[in-house]
Amino acid sequence: MPLPKTAHTSLPWRIHELTDDFELEDVWALPTPGGPDDLPRLVQLIAAHNDPSQFSPSYRILFAIRWKLGALLGWDKQDTGIAGRVPSLRDRLPADLRDAPPGPEFQSLPFHSVYQTHDEWAAEIANSTVHSIMHIGWVPNETGGYRGQMAVLVKPNGLFGRLYMAAILPLRRLLVYPALMRAMARTWQTLPT
Repeated sequence: MPLPKTAHTSLPWRIHELTDDFELEDVWALPTPGGPDDLPRLVQLIAAHNDPSQFSPSYRILFAIRWKLGALLGWDKQDTGIAGRVPSLRDRLPADLRDAPPGPEFQSLPFHSVYQTHDEWAAEIANSTVHSIMHIGWVPNETGGYRGQMAVLVKPNGLFGRLYMAAILPLRRLLVYPALMRAMARTWQTLPT
């Protein structure tokens, strides 16, 4: 479910040290109840996500259109991404985070892990429209347990990037995130503890 931006900004995340030039777009509570040490399970779930059949046909069609447009218009070329158009957020890390493992490699999504701690993980993606950070935090929930929380931070690439983000806003909030939450809830329930 969507959360107010303060659900992210009020917590002492390490990501705040690194993203003062990014804008906080969205914050969502993830349907992933668990114990205090379950962040690694959630991180592996997200990084290993590669089963499109978990999602509705409309979700799959939407992303197929996006990737096709990206290919046709050159939005996703290698030189528009991390270490091409923009440096990696890893270049900003303080020594303690830089020297630690960054987190898992993604199996099918074009994200790159930046860092992982006991209660947060950040991954990034960039193309010709935007440089974006997915921040996953592990927070106490309302029942005395814990759950995941996702924040999306963005740095649009000029006017085109801002127009692109504005154009996809309703799609993200009405189709993408709800479908993602439903698929995550189904998968989370089947994972071994």
